[in-house]
This record gives sequence, C-alpha cells and structure tokens, in this order.
Amino acid sequence: AANAIRKAGSAATAQGVWTASAGNMAQGVAWCARQFGVACTVVVPDHAPETKLAAIRRLGAEFIKIPFADWFDIILTGRFDGMKGLFVHPVSDPAVIAGNGTIGLEILEDLPDADIVLIPYGGGGLSCGIAAAVRALKPDIKIYACETDTAAPLSAALVVGSPTRIVYTPSFIDGIGGPTVLPEMWEMARALLDGARVTTPSRAAEAVRLLVERNRVVAEGAGAAPLAVALDGAVAGKIVCIVSGGNIDIGKLARILLKETP
Repeated sequence: AANAIRKAGSAATAQGVWTASAGNMAQGVAWCARQFGVACTVVVPDHAPETKLAAIRRLGAEFIKIPFADWFDIILTGRFDGMKGLFVHPVSDPAVIAGNGTIGLEILEDLPDADIVLIPYGGGGLSCGIAAAVRALKPDIKIYACETDTAAPLSAALVVGSPTRIVYTPSFIDGIGGPTVLPEMWEMARALLDGARVTTPSRAAEAVRLLVERNRVVAEGAGAAPLAVALDGAVAGKIVCIVSGGNIDIGKLARILLKETP
C-alpha cells in the first residue's frame, strides 16, 4: 500500500485514496493515508468481521459495507460509483505486488536455505509478489498458494487450465478465496507459483489454535492456512509459512481455543 501511494504522488492523492478490501489492505491503505495526511475510504464486503472494521475506524478511515458479489465486482473492474481519489487495487496494482516482494527479500535474508514457501491465496498479489522476488534470487525454491476447500479458485483454474467460476462458500476464513481467479493475475500466478495446496476450515482453526498456544501469535483463518497445509503433510522440507493477518473476532477466537470451528 505504501509503495503504491508513494509512487502515485501527491497530485494523484489530493482527493484522497480508496480501496476494496476485507481487512489487511484496508488497514495498510488507511495507515498510509493517515501518514500522508489524505482522506481514505474502504469498501468492505458484508461479511467483514467487526475486528477489521474497528481497525479501519481507529486508523481514521471511513468504510462502506456492500454485498460480497458487488464488492467482488470492484475487484474485477476497479470501479465503484461515487468514489473519488486514487484507487489502490488490493491485488493487481503493480506497485502493490512489488511492495509485497519485500517480504520475499526478508525471507531469504533470514532463511537463505528455505526449500518451500506457503502463502495464503486471496487474489494473488501477495503470493506473486513474494514469488517474483524469491525466484529472482533463488530459482529452485518451491512456492505454493494455500486455499481452503470452501473457496479454492486457483486450484480449480490449475486443473482446467484457465480461470473458472466456482461455488464460493463463506466461512470464518474471510481473507482468502473468491468465486474466480482474477483474469489479470492468472498468467502471473501460473508462471510464478508451483501450484496450490488446499486445506479445510477445521484444519485452519487447528492452526490458529496452535499458533496461539505454541507461538503466542494470534492469526486469522487466512493467515493460518499455510500452517494448516504444512501440518497436513502436503509438502516436505524447510518450510516458511506466511502468517498474513491477525484480524479475527474475539468470539470466533474463543470458540477456536475451545477446540471448535466457527
């Protein structure tokens, strides 16, 4: 988010910035807007948890809640009536993807002998950005996208060889998944990623609980999906799991800690 807003310049952001996000990019754009002293509006899907909405408010941004299907249309088209200012696409903005690449650089700085990187797959901007940077320095590393079986558009696309519509089933894992792979991300994802690995909401809940118990890290369902994949034994080697978000409602976290799946 910071990379996109900095590169756009003050003229482009004079009327503010806006994005469409379920939480993580929303907070990134809102935080940067506050730093640069410009207004920020976030369009969120109607299933966005209160934890994420509260964080947007704390950062001084406004949000508009709309039905998920209408929200996903913004992701596809980059348009929403009545919005002014710079639109920061949460997935396919080249500057956002490049900014995500810095995570890849940090991985190799800390763990140059890593064999595998597991990354939650929402729209592909995070996984492709990390993969682009990592592959430039260590081409033989394996990089897999992580999805859940309630919403796994990349896995479906890889099977048929092109983006295809799937049945999207909402779950407590609201930060990844969607009805289809974004067309503009398909070729990049297919070229940079070694495939996709799919887990279940119940396994992701177990991973959330394990992160709290063993690491004292609170992760949302999407952020815990890579650990769930690793625990499933689908890959082997020195594995890096990207835990990409801690925006989980307290009530849902409490149920998970009681060994339930929200």
